[in-house]
Amino acid sequence: MRPSDQTRSVRRLEPAVILAVMGREFANFRTFWKSTAFTSTFEPIVYLLAFGLGLGSTLVADVDGIDYVQFVGTGLVATAVVFSSALPAMFGTFVKERFQRTYDAILAAPVDVEELVTAEMLWIGLRSAIFGCFPLIVTMFFGLEPKVTMLLVPIFAFVTALAFSAFGITMAASVSKIDQFNYVTTLVITPLFLVAGTFFPIDQLPQGFQVAAQFNPLYQLVQLVRDACFGMEAVDALRFLGLLMLALALWRLAIARLTRRLII
Repeated sequence: MRPSDQTRSVRRLEPAVILAVMGREFANFRTFWKSTAFTSTFEPIVYLLAFGLGLGSTLVADVDGIDYVQFVGTGLVATAVVFSSALPAMFGTFVKERFQRTYDAILAAPVDVEELVTAEMLWIGLRSAIFGCFPLIVTMFFGLEPKVTMLLVPIFAFVTALAFSAFGITMAASVSKIDQFNYVTTLVITPLFLVAGTFFPIDQLPQGFQVAAQFNPLYQLVQLVRDACFGMEAVDALRFLGLLMLALALWRLAIARLTRRLII
């Protein structure tokens, strides 16, 4: 065996394979991207009009010196990321594995579960990073001043989306019925969304909730986005490192769970 062949045979993740799986997802996405883009643009406008201009003009003028419209708009990035990563990963993985048998067909080719999960996560992460920036762009029309540090927002959104897409894949590989996702959204995603500091600062919550929020990845994303818009802080490096470690841990867990569902 030639050295190049030997190196190729022991490589765990083949970039060409991962790109091929992502290419399939992209081809499928081309059939419905317009509706997704419309929703990603229109929803932030509705939220900003309802909470920012409605509530902000009558009850809350600013939060910690930040105009309430901009406070909500920057927080909506986390909302866009979680709903464009966790939910598509859960339902998409379950449907492709259980009903369409897409994964059986993919694994019949020279693709393993690790490459499959990695490709799914990367695709969802890239898509969520793009759509997660839509609320920020919309908020600029409501007075948010562009800054160079905002270029970090897609990176923050991408890493967070990787974590939640891995979480969604893990859940899809763990439940036996699709309606069991109601438990996941009600008990996990909704509480994380509500205690992320999107619509109100968490320092208004009881002490226990404030402590719990520090372990909420969505809260960390909200803080990173707001700091990118209004001034970075030294602690942001630790926030980003925490999100990256979470994504890596959930990546391995997703691979293990989906391997058990598909192979064992």
